[in-house]
Amino acid sequence: MQKKILKAIIALIVLIIGYFTTTQDREPETPLPKGKKHEKYYQTKMCNKLGGKIEYVLFDKTRVDCLTKEYAIEVDWAKKWAEGIGQALYYAEITHRKPAVGLIVGDSKDDKYLKRLRTVAKEFNIKVIILDKE
Repeated sequence: MQKKILKAIIALIVLIIGYFTTTQDREPETPLPKGKKHEKYYQTKMCNKLGGKIEYVLFDKTRVDCLTKEYAIEVDWAKKWAEGIGQALYYAEITHRKPAVGLIVGDSKDDKYLKRLRTVAKEFNIKVIILDKE
């Protein structure tokens, strides 16, 4: 029962955040230094490989980074692991899919974030997809 309440609270928080930060009128992405890639690069690469729909828009204008037949996937940088969990749980609930987080990791400092994600993911049946930073 406590897990259901926790999931509902997380989903509500994500819904509120999504409402106030809708991606409808996104700012153009900031240019990165040569050789660096935006989150969207990893999202697109992964989603194309999985045959999913990129930036699937929900009724409340929030966007699932990648929606497949089985999973609602949120892609985030390692340090945003907790935010990724909340979004994945919310998107999974709304789309009737399983939750998944695509975590972009690149060096040993990201290991602590991956460990945290895996701890929670195990408890809430969230699939973890590792995306190696290029």
